[in-house]
Amino acid sequence: MTQPAPALRPVVARVAGLNLGSFGIEIAVALAIGSIALIADSLDFLEDAAINLLIFAGIGWSVRNRARLGMVLAGILVIPGLATAYAAYEKFSDLTPPAPLALTLTGLAALAVNLACAAMLARHRDGGGSLTRAAYLSARNDAYANLAIIAAGLLTALTLSPWPDLVAAAGIAILNADSAGDILRAARAEWRAANAIS
Repeated sequence: MTQPAPALRPVVARVAGLNLGSFGIEIAVALAIGSIALIADSLDFLEDAAINLLIFAGIGWSVRNRARLGMVLAGILVIPGLATAYAAYEKFSDLTPPAPLALTLTGLAALAVNLACAAMLARHRDGGGSLTRAAYLSARNDAYANLAIIAAGLLTALTLSPWPDLVAAAGIAILNADSAGDILRAARAEWRAANAIS
C-alpha cells in the first residue's frame, strides 16, 4: 500500500482550515433561515475539517494504523447523516420554507470552497489509501451536495415550499453514507494488506 506523501500534509491543513471557516459561516446562515440542507452541509464542513486534521496527524503512520484510522473516518461520515435526520424530524413541526436567495447564494459560496478543496486533494487521492481517499471523497461529495442546495434554493423560490430543502438534505445524507462505505472498503483492504505482510 502506498504511503501518503509528505506534500499532502500542508494540503490537508489548508483544506481543514477552509472547511472549519466555512462551517462557522454556513451553520449561522442555516440557523438564521431554517434550512435543513444547509445544516447538513455545514455539518459536512465540520466533518471534513475533522477528517483532514486526522489525516494530517496520520501521515507517516504504518499501513495498519492508517487502516484503523480509515475505519474511524468511515464512522465519522455517518454522524452528519444522523444529525440531518434529527433536524429534518424537527422541521416537520414548522414547515416554513427557508429564504431562497440566502439558500442559493450560500450554496454557491460553499460550492466554490468545495471545488477548491477537491482540486487541492485530487492529485493525492490515489496516493495514500483510505486516508487520502476519505479527504477527496468528502470534498467531492460536498460539491455535489452544493449543486443540490443551489437547485433547492431555485425550486424554493418557484414553489415557496420546504420540500426542495428537505429533499436536498436527504440527498446529502445518502452521499455521506455512500462515502462511508467506500472509505470502509478501502480501510479493510489496507488492513488485509497489512496482515498479509506481517
